[in-house]
Amino acid sequence: MSYADFYQQSIQQPEAFWDREASLIDWHKPYTKVLDASRPPFAKWFVDGETNLCYNAVDRWLATQADKPALIAISTETNSEKTYSFADLHREVQRMAASMSALGVKQGDRVLIYMPMVAEAAFAMLACARIGAVHSVVFGGFASKSLATRIDDAKPVLIISADAGMRGGKAVPYKPLLDEAINLAEFKPAKVLIINRGLEAMKLVAGRDVDYASLRALHLDAQVPVTWLESNAMSYVLYTSGTTGKPKGVQRDVGGYAVALASSMKQIFCGNPGETYFATSDIGWVVGHSYIVYGPLIAGMATIMYEGTPIRPDAGIWWSIVEKYKVTRMFSAPTAIRVLKKHPAELMKNYDLSSLKALYLAGEPLDETTSSWISNELGVPIIDNYWQTETGWPIMSVARGVENTATRLGSPGIAMYGYNISIINEANGLECAPNEKGVVAIKGPLPPGCMQTVYGDDQRFVQTYWSNFAHDQLYSTFDWGIKDADGYYFILGRTDDVINVAGHRLGTREIEESISSHAQVSEVAVVGVEDKLKGQVAVAFVILRNPDLATTADSKRALEVEVMAVVDKQLGAVARPSRVHFVTMLPKTRSGKLLRRSIQAICEGRDAGDLTTIEDPTSLQQIMAALAQ
Repeated sequence: MSYADFYQQSIQQPEAFWDREASLIDWHKPYTKVLDASRPPFAKWFVDGETNLCYNAVDRWLATQADKPALIAISTETNSEKTYSFADLHREVQRMAASMSALGVKQGDRVLIYMPMVAEAAFAMLACARIGAVHSVVFGGFASKSLATRIDDAKPVLIISADAGMRGGKAVPYKPLLDEAINLAEFKPAKVLIINRGLEAMKLVAGRDVDYASLRALHLDAQVPVTWLESNAMSYVLYTSGTTGKPKGVQRDVGGYAVALASSMKQIFCGNPGETYFATSDIGWVVGHSYIVYGPLIAGMATIMYEGTPIRPDAGIWWSIVEKYKVTRMFSAPTAIRVLKKHPAELMKNYDLSSLKALYLAGEPLDETTSSWISNELGVPIIDNYWQTETGWPIMSVARGVENTATRLGSPGIAMYGYNISIINEANGLECAPNEKGVVAIKGPLPPGCMQTVYGDDQRFVQTYWSNFAHDQLYSTFDWGIKDADGYYFILGRTDDVINVAGHRLGTREIEESISSHAQVSEVAVVGVEDKLKGQVAVAFVILRNPDLATTADSKRALEVEVMAVVDKQLGAVARPSRVHFVTMLPKTRSGKLLRRSIQAICEGRDAGDLTTIEDPTSLQQIMAALAQ
């Protein structure tokens, strides 16, 4: 079947199409209906069917692959490597599940996971899936305030964390940040389960904190049966930045997600049982959920969980892993490849990379220079893909499991099956002509695996994603894009106030709120500015309560360091602006609306656009002067 026919069936006959793809996973109880779209924009997939993510990722492979590698945990920070077979993984997940149950976790309860990239983090996710608890993984780079907001929203009965992670040879403490977050949060979890790696001294809170090693020792022979869940039961909540200060909890189902991952692993990522998959992301992001933990295991592949950087001990480390574990499919981000490009390419040549069949890149736009360089060096296909936390799997790519479709430099590809994509003119709400810039939108119902709703807030789901166009109820990606005459898409950046720093989505509003908490800050604007290495960086423009505090270069730099420290403490270094500039006014319209796009354009050396409504043109001159300094 050609990909064109494959795609058209998914759009025109979605029930027949997804009924076929659903056979890629095991069902405990058959579904009675493939799709219930009777209450748009909400969709239910595989209604009444019962299945389990952990069963499909682990148990079903025990008959044929019990002794084959399943999880390969590598830390170049602690110089440790351990391979868990499917049988080993099955045992460890049951030990974790029994430990969680002993601490009172029940089906439907939320468990927050704030962990470095260690095997126990995967055990925890799979254990939640096994017993029907809902996990919410929080990226370890987030600081206490960000963690506290997620605790208050998810209301977890249990938090699983560690004493510390490691980055660049230095311990990154988790426990003190967690303790502070719990103090800041209104909701208090009953228990905290701690994996003690022996990296940082820590204090345990009596009655609340539990040492995992001691608890695990009580459950070494635990046999925890799978809890079969209705397909539309909640599997996890993963928070993503929004245009308001409050992150959105992306709520995912069980059955639809399992089918989407099984299907994408076959049709897009071309993974086969017994092979090895290496995604270099973090479990705190959606890539870590879909393509470190669940996707490869559901496909019967070994998956690599990596703690470390791409350049330590040297820039050949990833390729040594590819050689040692015969990695067939690798998934990374353009930023990581741009980092590697600065190091000698000979480091790649030191290793036998003949097992590698393709490198997939996503998380931010892939520039032609980076794509061409890594393609020439590796000699394998470089396959871009575009998707979001909200969708859980690629919206655009090429599905070489169906047909050997050509890639196109600068493009993440064509529409993936199930996604009925339109490019919409923001002004009139109509579909754009080829090569005309518009907003990337998707006609409902969204395919399996996509978000069900915003956790605890159906109204926000509808208002945020489905209420942005004049004529139709369409899902907005909030990304600008164009589609060429051949059906290839090109992503041109965000339409809203979310920026993409090295694949990490950050809400400018969150950063602004953090900066505003500094005692001397009166007003602030944060914009995302194009950066050759990271894709985008945050740049802040601050009005001080007392402008006399920043009159010299030294005083400005001292204040800039102070402001950055506030963001570090509240949100984590991942959200720190690359620069903080001090001005006495910000460009606004006469009605008081901040001209963010004009500020961004000036930062990037572009034309500031239509300024007919600006209140005071000298405010733009201040932006230019600040940048010139």
